[in-house]
Amino acid sequence: MLPDPEALHPVPNKPRIVFLKPLLASVPGVANCTVGDFTYYDDPLHAKDFFRRNVLYNFQASGARLEIGKFCAIATAARFMMPDAMHAMAGPSTYPFGILGGAFASALPLADYPWRSSGDTVLGHDIWVGMEALVMPGVRIGHGAVIGARAVVTRDVPDYAVVAGNPARVVRRRYAEEDAARLVALAWWDWPAARVARAIPILAKGGVKALEDFAAAGA
Repeated sequence: MLPDPEALHPVPNKPRIVFLKPLLASVPGVANCTVGDFTYYDDPLHAKDFFRRNVLYNFQASGARLEIGKFCAIATAARFMMPDAMHAMAGPSTYPFGILGGAFASALPLADYPWRSSGDTVLGHDIWVGMEALVMPGVRIGHGAVIGARAVVTRDVPDYAVVAGNPARVVRRRYAEEDAARLVALAWWDWPAARVARAIPILAKGGVKALEDFAAAGA
């Protein structure tokens, strides 16, 4: 039996694991987030609070989006900072006076405050985000990447790269650039779930050529 991507808890008797796509559908007012099938979050205490506790400063005033692809694995307390947290740096002070209301707000309404926006935060497919990692606004993380525990991701991450540290830097490549491109071209994450299931032995311990052969055979 194939796992149901619409099931909130895909693993019996393990409520700490939630599929984020159905969780998002159950949370009102989070119109700027999308999540692909089979992407899960693992948290022993707050699994169902992901969009409240882990997507930070998501006031949706900046218009920025958080897009997470398919088959991503997100570890406990990994967080995503939204651009609404980014105070202005156009003048001498970064203080957001208007949020206090009254005379501060009338002096410069929040609608006129020069908030900074870094654009959408986009995670590709098949990404592993380690425990307590922090992804900053506007970052794009490539397919197949690995984000180390407690890494602070401040810049884009290439496909199939492993990053760690603060600020996060590429520590190695899972595959050479050419092979990474071949894997992206295969886009196995877009295959029907039954076909993915048949390919699991190759996906878990095979090589690029083996996966290409599997795809070519139409298995």
